[in-house]
Order: sequence, then structure tokens, then C-alpha cells
Amino acid sequence: MLIHHLALAADWSAAAAVGEYCVSTLGRSLDDEGFIHLSNGPEQYLGVARRFYAAVREPLVLLAVDTEILDARGAIWRFETVPGAGDFPHLYGPLLPSDVVGVHPTHWVHGELHVDPAVGSG
Repeated sequence: MLIHHLALAADWSAAAAVGEYCVSTLGRSLDDEGFIHLSNGPEQYLGVARRFYAAVREPLVLLAVDTEILDARGAIWRFETVPGAGDFPHLYGPLLPSDVVGVHPTHWVHGELHVDPAVGSG
């Protein structure tokens, strides 16, 4: 199954260079939150984009994360209920470049985030 994470492109590039990504969500680290926020499909990641990233003008990427890879390496992740928003996947540890099977550039059009085809993986 694929789950997703919206990231600042600069944060993902820096993380890919050092071998792990530890940003939970915009302005919050894995240490701050205790987990990395992920989304289960377009409805969730587009909602996250509108709610938390609408004012961001830095380039964003949507990371496609393969849960089979997470499971194979023993990563701890699970769906948890976010009151009023549904069940979201959370990763309890760093995201590794090898967990990511697609890096999708994004762009805003009339206040909506559009996701472009993947340009590569982790």
C-alpha cells in the first residue's frame, strides 16, 4: 500500500543526502511530535495541503511511501484517529530514502495543490 507525506522540497533534498528524514509536518520535527504525519490518499493529503501548506511558497513534494518496505525494515507505523478528520497513518521513526518509491513535484493552481508525475524515488 502507498501512503504519502507532503514535504518542503529543500527538506527532502537535505534528508535524502544524509539518509533520513525527520520532519513530522510543517515547522515540526519528529522529536517535537513523536511521529511523522502521513496521509492515506488524495483526499487526505490535499486536505492537509489546504489546511497547513496554503501559505507556503517554497517548492513542495509529495512523497509516496511503500508500507511493505516500512514493514520489511521493521519500522513502526499505524493508522490513528485524528478527531474530526479520520484515520491517518503515522510513522514512529525517521523516513528513509529507501522507503520512498516516488517523489512528486507539486504546484498550486487557484488555491488547490496539483501533484505532478514522480521524478524519481528516494
